[in-house]
Amino acid sequence: MTYLDPPGGHHGRPAVPSAEATAALARCVSVEPAKFAAAHWGHTPLLSRAAELPDPAGFTDLLSPADADELLSRRGLRTPFLRVAKDGQLVAASRWTGGGGAGAEIGDQVLDERVLEQYASGATLVLQGLHRIWPPLVDFARDLGLALNQPLQINAYLTPAGSQGFATHYDTHDVFVLQVDGRKHWRIHPPVLPDPLEKQPWGGRADEVGATAQGPAALDVVLAPGDALYLPRGWLHSAQAQDASSLHLTVGIRALTRYALVEELLALSAEDQRLRASLPFGTDVADPDAIEPELTETVEALRDWLLRADPGAVAARLRQRAWPAARPAPIRPLAQADALATLDADSRVALRPGLRWQLVPHDSDTVALRLFDRTITLPASCEPAARALLTGTVTRVGDLPGLPDDADRVTLTRRLLREAVLVPA
Repeated sequence: MTYLDPPGGHHGRPAVPSAEATAALARCVSVEPAKFAAAHWGHTPLLSRAAELPDPAGFTDLLSPADADELLSRRGLRTPFLRVAKDGQLVAASRWTGGGGAGAEIGDQVLDERVLEQYASGATLVLQGLHRIWPPLVDFARDLGLALNQPLQINAYLTPAGSQGFATHYDTHDVFVLQVDGRKHWRIHPPVLPDPLEKQPWGGRADEVGATAQGPAALDVVLAPGDALYLPRGWLHSAQAQDASSLHLTVGIRALTRYALVEELLALSAEDQRLRASLPFGTDVADPDAIEPELTETVEALRDWLLRADPGAVAARLRQRAWPAARPAPIRPLAQADALATLDADSRVALRPGLRWQLVPHDSDTVALRLFDRTITLPASCEPAARALLTGTVTRVGDLPGLPDDADRVTLTRRLLREAVLVPA
């Protein structure tokens, strides 16, 4: 369930998607990945009917209405894992949360009887962050994220019959809508601001959004169970449940943009002394004529610096931003501890699914294994064995190359198990 470094590579860059990743994307789009990337990704919506998808049975294996009831009643949810919306507005959490009772002295647990009150009166329930708390969606999010090479999040929307949770709006991230249960009427309109950034939410353009929503829809469709819809960021949408309640999943794709490159380039430009220089004494920054010569010189200095920008430095900063946004597969701490205690040369291990990594020289005596949340330093002599484990070319501890004996092989493997880089195979 992961991508592997190209042989001899050092960048942890996805190469060939796993079968699980490919299957996850195929559940969301009815066209080949290459066509989706060329014709739809970031450009135009795509409606995929259940009959066109590989599993016309739908998405109840990911989250069913019964599963949603389980989450709302027996899992001790707290804010912000639930939001409640009615008539286009969020309902204050104090109206559906409270104390958890004896042994759970907290004040923001979801109260099932209060949730019933809200839902029965027409409110939409939004279960948030399900890619972190519901096992089938934890796995699905990891596989789909690997297929897209992007971090993502998954929410569920439960809407009573005839109700609409939110007014027409746009999202600042791409989404897949997966209709699980019931039917929902979607109206899609073109963007008022193509490719909005997260700092450009629709609320700042509410009048434009409202006016555009009054015009003809680019797509006016009812989603039935098993249907999927892809919407690029910025496309206006509203959705209303039909004659029965509706449950759908929304997969939000938090893709990095070219503006992210601009932000990192500007951050790195602080290394240039010309760009750190103070403005002349007494400059009136409110006077366009006063700042014009300084602006000209600054633009020239910035252009000169950009021509010398180091792609490696930019990539390092983007890695620090992107990798922590997509967690690898969960590990089982107790099973992992048992594996540590019984590890020997005949044990078999594997890379933690979904883990991104870089193995690079550190100095003459060590190599650095970069992970999403930390960097591990290993002796340089361990590099061949570590790479064999990371790429999956070796799974049996006693077969690791480059180390003199099984004791050293077990020591390296135990270190990587303890660091949650590897898991028992």
